[in-house]
Amino acid sequence: MVRAIIKFVLKITTLLLYRVKVVGAENIEEGKPYILCPNHTSNWDPPTMVAALKRNDVYILAKEEMFVNEFIKWLAVKVHALPVKRGKNDINLLKSCVKVLNENHLVLMFPEGTRNGIKKKGKIQNGAVLISLMSGVPIIPIGIQAKYSRPFISRVKINIGKPLTFDEFKDKKTDKETLELLSKIVMTEMIKLTNQEI
Repeated sequence: MVRAIIKFVLKITTLLLYRVKVVGAENIEEGKPYILCPNHTSNWDPPTMVAALKRNDVYILAKEEMFVNEFIKWLAVKVHALPVKRGKNDINLLKSCVKVLNENHLVLMFPEGTRNGIKKKGKIQNGAVLISLMSGVPIIPIGIQAKYSRPFISRVKINIGKPLTFDEFKDKKTDKETLELLSKIVMTEMIKLTNQEI
């Protein structure tokens, strides 16, 4: 109930401020698990994504620092946020994500690891690909086109791509080079969707 209220408030807020447009929503089928990987430009990205998605079973990966404040922690739990220990190999987080996906839910993560990571010429993290290989669940790349600094003027566009599957690598031992290669494929699709005119 609390989650539904929060989503309703977010939806109204983002619609009023940014007139959110979603393209490719049909790529996220009802009742199927997916790992959603958008680019990350602002702290507005997570709430905007949650508000824009039709499905309510979204689990969000959020940096651990957000869970220090008690109110934010309570809010994060209500919206199914999972804390991320950045820069560490968090096996428990990986297992939590796989569990959520095995229950046919969605996992939303920002693989850049920081805001504007791709623009800063950084490479995306391998976590999304690793979780995909562990669970057998497809990754859906997403491009967020937004200028949040211009509320009521600019429009936020969310461009949802088609699922990426790496079935040929499932149940195989993958080295770091393979993970980076597959992550680069995901990053290429994210960049394409971010720059595509919609």
